[in-house]
Amino acid sequence: MAMKIDKDVKRFQKIVRGAIRKNLRKYVTQSEMFGRQGKDIVSIPLPALAVPHFHFGNNQGGVGQGEGEEGQPIARGDDDGSGQGAAGSEPGQHIQEVEVTLEELAEILGEELQLPRIEPKGASNISQEKSRYNSIRRVGPESLRHFKRTYIQALRRQISEGVYQPNAPRIIPIKEDRRYRSWTNTPEPQANAVIIYMMDVSGSMSDEQKAIVRTEAFWIDTWLKSQYEGVERRYIIHDALAKEVDEHTFYHTRESGGTRISSAYRLCLKLLETRFPAELWNIYCFHFSDGDNWGEDGNQATELLRDSLLPKCNLFGYGQVESMYGSGEFIHALEAAFGGKHENLVLSEISDRDAILDSIKEFLGKGK
Repeated sequence: MAMKIDKDVKRFQKIVRGAIRKNLRKYVTQSEMFGRQGKDIVSIPLPALAVPHFHFGNNQGGVGQGEGEEGQPIARGDDDGSGQGAAGSEPGQHIQEVEVTLEELAEILGEELQLPRIEPKGASNISQEKSRYNSIRRVGPESLRHFKRTYIQALRRQISEGVYQPNAPRIIPIKEDRRYRSWTNTPEPQANAVIIYMMDVSGSMSDEQKAIVRTEAFWIDTWLKSQYEGVERRYIIHDALAKEVDEHTFYHTRESGGTRISSAYRLCLKLLETRFPAELWNIYCFHFSDGDNWGEDGNQATELLRDSLLPKCNLFGYGQVESMYGSGEFIHALEAAFGGKHENLVLSEISDRDAILDSIKEFLGKGK
């Protein structure tokens, strides 16, 4: 029975994965899915499978017997055959929420977009010491005394000395009998990554643009967390000035005024230099804007990106979210300045929610 249940569970999981993969583009655009996110799982809405079953009626006279002529309908229906009528009382199609782990979701995303596995850069593998209690010693603190081993040693000693009395057992350990748990420190390599999200929150960035950014950031997080042991996230918002904020403020702040992209890049650089040194961390930076930037600031932002940020980053992604208010010029300035010469710089234009999946593919498709 257990083997049959396991087989059914695996078959059901395969069906669920197939349904998610088939409708991945639809799920990627659903920002309301975040409300169903737990610590390590996400609830995915799937149409419930209806199980067919028979209804028994009030037929009289036995099987195949009773009044009626050949060709006469046996079920009640509409006279005009239109299928329309009064409101019914039967339930319609149900939606079932299936819990999927973030690890499974990342695997499905990687398979569907054919994302290559990420190879962490050299010195970013931090060796962290981990203590394991895996040995016994004769000396140690009393808090680590191993009582079972101590009494076994005392019993052996009394038996060898001939003083143990089976009919009146009394075991009294002495100092030489005491045994203590001990540990060894083993280095465990731990590949760490930091993701720094930057977003333009000037008046030209609407709530819809921020929803697109939030959705794309969720899927970027999901993939990168599947590639690294530890992932830190930091958030920077900017208009003419930049500041570091928490996640909630990042997605719910709207300012007015001008835009200086260089202010965000300068603050990002300060974070990397003071808290996330490039020799110890795999660094991912993503900047989202509608491309509207103060004219003279474009050169400063480009220089900061080329001379200071790109040499430190595994990947720097600039996502330009289309807005009816933004000029959209900054991505063209970056194309003119870099011309595809930097492998770790990826530029992506995000026209609407349907473009999110393609943008994720552009950002993560190089395996950086």
